[in-house]
Amino acid sequence: MILECPLCQSAHIADFEQDRRRRYFRCQTCLLVFADPECLLPPEEEKAVYDQHENIVEDEGYRAFLGRLATPLMHKLGNGAYQGLDFGCGPGPALAAILTEAGHNMMVYDPYFAPNAIALERTYDFVTCTEAIEHFYMPHKEWRLLLSLVKSGGWLAIMTKLVIDADAFKSWHYKNDPTHVSFFSRETFSYLADRDGLDVDFVGNDVILLRKRNE
Repeated sequence: MILECPLCQSAHIADFEQDRRRRYFRCQTCLLVFADPECLLPPEEEKAVYDQHENIVEDEGYRAFLGRLATPLMHKLGNGAYQGLDFGCGPGPALAAILTEAGHNMMVYDPYFAPNAIALERTYDFVTCTEAIEHFYMPHKEWRLLLSLVKSGGWLAIMTKLVIDADAFKSWHYKNDPTHVSFFSRETFSYLADRDGLDVDFVGNDVILLRKRNE
């Protein structure tokens, strides 16, 4: 089987891990870890997993979780009302609600739950993507799309659990979700930032804020 990295499309791929569910590979260029493409779920099975999620907009615990991204992002934005997009909002767009309540003008997009193509036809001061990037089957395409949606000088705010090393990966619960197929690390985001002209700020263990440099 000839593989290429689904993110940077490098052909320099190595075995990384095998568990009872799937085989995993690691790109030697951008260090993305990804699940065996043969194990990707068809759309109807993937959505069936998402339908089990209970992301309730009013849930205070869920809002506190999303606040780990919303608070540092709003600090970066500073005062003012900005145009934002929550990409991959899921069935309960709580983050968009939080940012709307803070005075920002929000659009939402999700291929299953908010397939609003019009939202992808403009640019924004900031784009958020929380607990979604790990689901991307073709992250090279989605990454380019995300960047195209951010204005020069704007922010791309991502929340995802990060790969630490091979030993930690073996017992990592995060990889056990069958819809989690693309696993990023600090090194992967640093690679993308260097390649694509972004400033990167890691906040805690799972929040990545990337600023698109002025062109």
